Amino acid sequence: MGKYQKIAIFSLRLAMGWLMFYAGITKILDSSWSAAGYLQGAKTFAGFYDWLLQPSILPTINFINEWGLTLLGASLIFGVFVRLSSTAGTILMLLYYFPILDFPYPNPHSYLVDEHVIYALVLLYFAASRAGRVYGLENWCSNLPICSKFPRLRNWLG
Repeated sequence: MGKYQKIAIFSLRLAMGWLMFYAGITKILDSSWSAAGYLQGAKTFAGFYDWLLQPSILPTINFINEWGLTLLGASLIFGVFVRLSSTAGTILMLLYYFPILDFPYPNPHSYLVDEHVIYALVLLYFAASRAGRVYGLENWCSNLPICSKFPRLRNWLG
C-alpha cells in the first residue's frame, strides 16, 4: 500500500470516526434523547421496529445506540478493534436504514441508496482492509502477549 493510499484510508477512518463519535456522544449528553422518534412509523419491517419500542426493550435500544455509536467512533479514531467495531457498525447502519425505507425511496431525494448505505459500505471496507493497521493502534495491540496466547483474537483486532 502506497503512502497516499494510507493517508486516504487514515483520513477516511478519522472522518467516519468523528462522525460516529459525535453522533453517539451527543445522544449520551442529551438526557431527553430516545430512539422512539426514529422507530415510530417505520415503513419497512414495521412489526420488528414496533417490537423494539416496547417499554421493556426501548432503554436497551437507546443504550446500544448511544454507546454503540460512541465506541464505534472511538474505535475508528484510535484505530483499534476496527474490524469488530466496523462489522457491528455495519449492522447498526442497516438497522437505521430500514425504518425510513419506503421502497425504493429511503428519503425523497434518494433511490435505494442513502447515507446509511454509504456508511455501511465504508465500514465494510474498513473491516476488509484492516484499516486499523494504517496509522492506528491495532499493530501495537496485535503484538500484545494476550494475542500470542489467543491467536484468534488477532482476527478481530484487524
